[in-house]
Amino acid sequence: MTEPRWLTDTQQCAWRKFAALMTVVPAALDAQLQRDAGLTHFGYWVLAMLSEDTERALRMSDLAARSNASPSRVSHVVARLEQQGWVRRHRACGDGRGNVAELTEAGYQKLIASAPGHVDKVRDLIFDGLSETQVRHLDELCAAVLAHLDPEGSLTTAPPQKG
Repeated sequence: MTEPRWLTDTQQCAWRKFAALMTVVPAALDAQLQRDAGLTHFGYWVLAMLSEDTERALRMSDLAARSNASPSRVSHVVARLEQQGWVRRHRACGDGRGNVAELTEAGYQKLIASAPGHVDKVRDLIFDGLSETQVRHLDELCAAVLAHLDPEGSLTTAPPQKG
């Protein structure tokens, strides 16, 4: 039996801070969006991913990939968004295989109305406490961890191209 690779003291300190962020930030984002918009953070994220597509519609498998989530998780969230009238699902045109999630006009308006409060909370939780140099370092650190976790680069992290 091999000895566990225990964390060094420095790694333990960094890990505990990171673990605290993984607990506090998602909970705070969910609370803000639930209170102000009746959305979970993941529901908001799914609406945002749909809004970034030129047709505001994606195959469910593509939506899962863009959302960095399992198809099952995306399917459950899309079902809840459908009940609210913010998304509709239909069979994919052409091959008839698979389903497409499409952002409705009501869903787009919901996203537009929810975005300012969400962005304000993200700024408050993360960016207001950092200098521009620290923001660049945060970006670099996140990129390094993601490159290690996802060497194929399949996770979607880049913002849409402005154009």
